[in-house]
Amino acid sequence: MKILTADYVLPISSEPIPRGAVAVEGEKIVAVDARAIIIEKFPAASLEDFGTAAILPGFVNCHSHLEITSMRGALDSVEHDFTAWLMRLTALRADLSDEDLVAAATLGVREGLAAGVTCFGDIGRSGFAGFEGLRACGARGIVFQETNFSPRDETAADDFAALIEKFEALRRSETEMVRVGLSPHSPYTVSAKLLSMLAEFARNSGVRLSIHAAESRDENEFLTAGSRYFKTIYDREQWEWNSPGCSPIEHLARLGVLDAKPLLAHCVTVSDSDLELIRDSGSSVAHCPKSNAKFGHGYAPLEKMLDAGIVVGLGSDSVASNNICDLLEEGRFASLVARNRVDTERLIAAEEILRMATLGGAQALAMDDGIGSLEPGKQADITIISLDSHAQQPVNEIAACVVFSSSGRDVLSTIVAGEERYRRTA
Repeated sequence: MKILTADYVLPISSEPIPRGAVAVEGEKIVAVDARAIIIEKFPAASLEDFGTAAILPGFVNCHSHLEITSMRGALDSVEHDFTAWLMRLTALRADLSDEDLVAAATLGVREGLAAGVTCFGDIGRSGFAGFEGLRACGARGIVFQETNFSPRDETAADDFAALIEKFEALRRSETEMVRVGLSPHSPYTVSAKLLSMLAEFARNSGVRLSIHAAESRDENEFLTAGSRYFKTIYDREQWEWNSPGCSPIEHLARLGVLDAKPLLAHCVTVSDSDLELIRDSGSSVAHCPKSNAKFGHGYAPLEKMLDAGIVVGLGSDSVASNNICDLLEEGRFASLVARNRVDTERLIAAEEILRMATLGGAQALAMDDGIGSLEPGKQADITIISLDSHAQQPVNEIAACVVFSSSGRDVLSTIVAGEERYRRTA
């Protein structure tokens, strides 16, 4: 048994503990309390005091694309045109070998671990690359096997069979640490028939779904009126598109996708009625504000999502559209842009951001029974953040210090299932 102690412990599910400690045995947390109480209770345990630092649950990055980590900065010249960005991404990915994809994913996991991320909700076209990266680095996560672009109803049965074959092959390698889900890419790249088939499969099998939804104004206009940029792709490929005449979220609801309680990535253009559909279905949202802003897509209504009772986690998206995986920076940005919306009625608090980065992400992935907070019986997924820089002192409010004065570069140690997977050496 070992005891980890620091100036602050932030369990997330309860109030911060000054001079707190976490007792860990094997892969589980056995106690969380004041330092003196924990030491008295477990006198034979080894002790490591991190001093001027905060101990938190490991961060949960609930929306990433690890297999394209090698494209960091490679698409910045076309990011002003989302359609061109998608087409360029597809072309570059086609040139990558299986070994390239695994190497990229492994690099992405290591970057996340160094920034305190212990769990990923990763979407991958290859599927195996993110899976192998997580497994090789000892990180936790769900790898969502993504569809190819499959917009034609007439090929839906074949597209479904091909996807499930890849999914089942990946699922045979599942571990307690790395599980597998499914990801129909988006409402505008996957046919209505295939979306319905995947939703039914997910509902019947209990498999987790994640889907990009309501990401841009172009997507919204394409689904409501069949217009804007995505139409040029369909016209060029001679694909038929019958606009459903409704928002992306309503389209997913009509097809039964929301009944599978998916994790919806982005949700930038959602209306109040869309938010009601998301809440009432029990679906969750992966909030990726930096990626959304980099494309100029706008700001998702985070305040309304939280106040509606929707489960929201934070996602970095890919480093091809964000450039770094740092959930503390993502959270700080999320809070500031939410406060700056013209319709804001309150300020998103630092405590809410920390919850989104930990327990919120775990809930979004349906993994909160084992991770997301520091509680006895939960997995020892732990992040330790140094607080000793001039930019962080003095610490008047610990949550504010972590969110507004710290970054992933301040992480001292990242522990997954009781095993240290990263230690800062300088």
